[in-house]
Amino acid sequence: MRTAFAAKSRARPARGGRWAGTGRSLLALVLGALPVFAFPTPDLWWWAYVSLVPLLLLIRTAPTARRAGFDGWCGGAGFMLAVHHWLLSSLHVFLFVLAALFGLLWLPWGRLVRAALRGMPTPARACAALVLVPSGWLMIELVRSWQALGGPWGLLGASQWQVPPALRLASAGGVWLLSLLVVAANTAVALLVIALARARRSPRARRTALAGAAGVLDCVLLLALAPWLFPAPHTSGSVRIGVVQPGVFDGPGGATRRFDRGERLTRTLAGKRLDLVVWGESSVGTDLRTRPDLAARLAALVREVGAPVLVNVDAHRSDRPGIYKSAVLIGADGPTGQRYDKMRLVPFGEYIPLRSLFGWATSVGKAAAVNRRRGTTPVVMTLPPVPGGTGMPGLRIGPLICFETAFPDMSRHLADMGAQVIVAQSATSTFQNTWAPAQHASLGTLRAAETGRPMVHATLTGISAAYDPDGRRTGPVLGTDLSTTAVYTLPLSRTRTPYDRLGPWPVYAAALALVVAAGAAVSARFGAAWRARPEPGQDASENP
Repeated sequence: MRTAFAAKSRARPARGGRWAGTGRSLLALVLGALPVFAFPTPDLWWWAYVSLVPLLLLIRTAPTARRAGFDGWCGGAGFMLAVHHWLLSSLHVFLFVLAALFGLLWLPWGRLVRAALRGMPTPARACAALVLVPSGWLMIELVRSWQALGGPWGLLGASQWQVPPALRLASAGGVWLLSLLVVAANTAVALLVIALARARRSPRARRTALAGAAGVLDCVLLLALAPWLFPAPHTSGSVRIGVVQPGVFDGPGGATRRFDRGERLTRTLAGKRLDLVVWGESSVGTDLRTRPDLAARLAALVREVGAPVLVNVDAHRSDRPGIYKSAVLIGADGPTGQRYDKMRLVPFGEYIPLRSLFGWATSVGKAAAVNRRRGTTPVVMTLPPVPGGTGMPGLRIGPLICFETAFPDMSRHLADMGAQVIVAQSATSTFQNTWAPAQHASLGTLRAAETGRPMVHATLTGISAAYDPDGRRTGPVLGTDLSTTAVYTLPLSRTRTPYDRLGPWPVYAAALALVVAAGAAVSARFGAAWRARPEPGQDASENP
């Protein structure tokens, strides 16, 4: 009876155990949100290198692998919720649903963290953790970067957009290499904290502390040496691009008033010796084929300014069904025929995935009432000559539209197609007073550094900015409170960066590391089971 009672007591959960588990989950949710302060607007870039440490320390103390996975899930949900908090005004309660779903991607990562950091890691396990924990995080970023799952907004490496040595690393391995570096630094700091707490009593702890310190030192050295290892692209010649930012025009007739304001602002650029003028996303609300009067007004602007104008049409197309967002190049005689239709649309903002299942999102937020149509291929446009103009005919530009600047592969593909300048047209008026405009504008830095091509980020309502081929922001920054124009003189470069030539090699390296580690773990377990197998003719009970 006593034995049965003891077993029953062990099976019974401790008093308050359920609430203790809830508290741990809430703590993981909060700790997962900490990296948000490294992104714009707070822009505490240095915070990214330690912001994951509390979550790592929490997960390693999980009593079981299952609990560690749940901690990872809660932490991932907190991260997604914090990084996308500015969507709350549009998605409302649906944002919490999405955060919970995406948080599932961190469940295997939580188990990995516990396996790598639990107890007092040996120096060998500490070194493995410095490789595998960042690799696991990178696989999460890769999966959620798939456009159908929302796209690569809030990649941890993107928080380093204003750190010049980090931009040199981006030219070598893209934003992926920066994410690896940031998570590796967090893992090294976590190892230091774990080891130093026991260093006085354990020689192994002191050796583990050395491994953690070496990891921190390696991250610092890599950043310090990056400008010498991966120098800035060589430049030759320059281009002058004007950006028109009309401001917010909501309500009835907003599209017409926005067009009129853009037209007036563009006229002020006459005589500035420009090569191109860029309007923001959705700057024209009607298909120009059905409005020859608007096409004629735009052609007159081109002749007056002496440079082609790149507008953005958000309307039903007259030649095919559906609404498209399209970059349209205007020459002296009107539309040149060069057009790019947006390929990667914003989930819920421009279309609702599985509308039959998630269509209810339109009733709780500002989700798309009608799905927009996708373009099928990237386009590189060649600027036409303008009679009497002083521009650079033959200049090749690669247009991107809004959300597409978050995708490293799109700008890289345009550079490979021969684009000399990446031109992004955007509008974030729905999120005007949030962190979104600053986060969006910061992505241009990374795309320029990755490709070695200058980039212009032109918006309707701010923030508009431009970037040199090495990723540095140059010229005026047009904030969300401005309705104005700006002219940017950007150096040109033909240098192909390592990232442009090799692609996302850090992703492949991380995947390989995880596969090798998984293979080694399976092999070790199989070997242990084989050694424990009883000899022929030996009773299993005799096997020690």
